[in-house]
Amino acid sequence: MAAFLESFFLQYGYAAVFSVLIACGFGVPIPEDITLVTGGIISGLGYTDPHIMVAVGIAGVLAGDGLVFAAGRLWGDNIMRFRFIARVMTPQRYAQVEEKFEKYGNWVLFVARFLPGLRTPIYMTAGISRKVSVLRFILMDGLAALISVPLWVYLGDYGATNREWLMKTVHQVQHGLFAAIGIGAVLLGWFWWRTRSRRRFYREKLAESRARRKAAKAEKKAVKQNARQNTGQP
Repeated sequence: MAAFLESFFLQYGYAAVFSVLIACGFGVPIPEDITLVTGGIISGLGYTDPHIMVAVGIAGVLAGDGLVFAAGRLWGDNIMRFRFIARVMTPQRYAQVEEKFEKYGNWVLFVARFLPGLRTPIYMTAGISRKVSVLRFILMDGLAALISVPLWVYLGDYGATNREWLMKTVHQVQHGLFAAIGIGAVLLGWFWWRTRSRRRFYREKLAESRARRKAAKAEKKAVKQNARQNTGQP
């Protein structure tokens, strides 16, 4: 895959990188990180400028993600009628993504940038559900892109002449990212559980307090009625 991408990018330059990144956004089985690293490689070989490649990479990533989000927002559940989309967005995967949104909120959009195979379902679900505003989607996705795109492009640029070291480092970085995401997911899950437990505790205490006040008022009212009956007052 990397060899094919390198040949394609050498022939068509920035436009090729941009178009492949848009295709990645729609779930085409081309690794986005390898695409960006390959873009960095041709920069390291002197065919393109690495800083421009970063800009092109960010533009391509945001364009691909934005089109997926917009498609989900525009067509809603009807987008599942498209055969290609139905393959990517199976009912089981859609339910899993919905559960992740309920549990972790908008941070799912940020983490999705580092999860191959889950970006398209997550971004499309965000559009379909309309739980995420356009501005918030751009901010979360843009923040993640500002981290991931320069990382891969500059890594490819630096290791362009030492492919063995580069591929080894790419795998190490991928594993490091997955480990960081796993730890982050555990921490977010713990925070979500703690927050939910506290809210439940406070709701129960509030309900108990209201019940006690209501019972006290009823008891006070009953005492007054008994006192009136004993004194013969109406």
